[in-house]
Amino acid sequence: MKYNRKKDKDFWQLARSYLHDYMPITRNLSDKSVEAYKQSLKTYLQFLEEEKALFESQVTFESFSRENIKAFIGWLKGKEYSPKTINLKLTAIRSFLKYCSEEDFELRGIYTEVCTVKKQKEEKHPIEYLQPKATAAILSAYDINTSKHRRNRMLLIMLYDTGARVQELADLNLSSLHLDMVNPFVTLIGKGRKSRNVPLLKKTVQHLGEYLREYHPTKDENPLFYSLLDGKPHRLSTDSISLILKIASDKARESCSEVPDGVHCHLIRKTKAMDLYKNGVPLPFIMQLLGHESLSTTSGFYAFATLEMMSDAMNKAAPMQDDDKKIWKKAEIKKALYSLD
Repeated sequence: MKYNRKKDKDFWQLARSYLHDYMPITRNLSDKSVEAYKQSLKTYLQFLEEEKALFESQVTFESFSRENIKAFIGWLKGKEYSPKTINLKLTAIRSFLKYCSEEDFELRGIYTEVCTVKKQKEEKHPIEYLQPKATAAILSAYDINTSKHRRNRMLLIMLYDTGARVQELADLNLSSLHLDMVNPFVTLIGKGRKSRNVPLLKKTVQHLGEYLREYHPTKDENPLFYSLLDGKPHRLSTDSISLILKIASDKARESCSEVPDGVHCHLIRKTKAMDLYKNGVPLPFIMQLLGHESLSTTSGFYAFATLEMMSDAMNKAAPMQDDDKKIWKKAEIKKALYSLD
């Protein structure tokens, strides 16, 4: 499909609008997310230059043909990119072309054609999460002898209890808490500046009450978790929160061998979600807690049977009976089992 020169020039105008207006403003994505999409598009431009001898001034919408996209995937494989990374770059290209097709209907054909390119098959790995003893050891790693330690313990309790992303935790203000409700909750601001309300456990509310009396006695609007510099509260950064967790994990490992190396904030989030899942909480509820827009995102991570869960289920399915009394030896049960597809 051929496009006139005006369309060719529109490519760079739409690319700029997509990265500088649509992604950060309309979709309200973070700078980090926008940069990831930008890098994916730049990688494709690099491919066009190296493999197709197309430099930036020569790139048009025709450069995004199905054949080129398939060759791009092969090029990435040759550079030993993982299937997950390849799929992320393909998603970025599709997202860009979808935007372009919505801005100019004549580009719909290119977007539709690229959507027929299959994503790479990703190897599924069991999700990592902490065992209960390890979680408890980390959350209680800081003592309550100093004000700083009391703050750090409260921070880790909130990190686990809410299943928040580390940035969401760092962004909390005093007004984010709603404790004088029948069902107390905290409002988190997630990706795309979308807010969600997450209920708080009674014990967490009690801990927060003590923490607020110490760190927010005047109830002025300030960051929920802060450090004092020059006598003024300064919001804790995500790096500071990660360091607090690392120190807690290292200390917890001294008394609990189940605490793994390299504990990070997202692992705490996964652990919270898996704990809820293992205790029978429906996936739609977990989806809301995590702030996932699609149920498929949640189920892709958590809707599977772990070896631990399968083992427990199999043990529960094996009644403690004498061998000659086992239910599957009864004639009618045998018949039913043998007839199963």
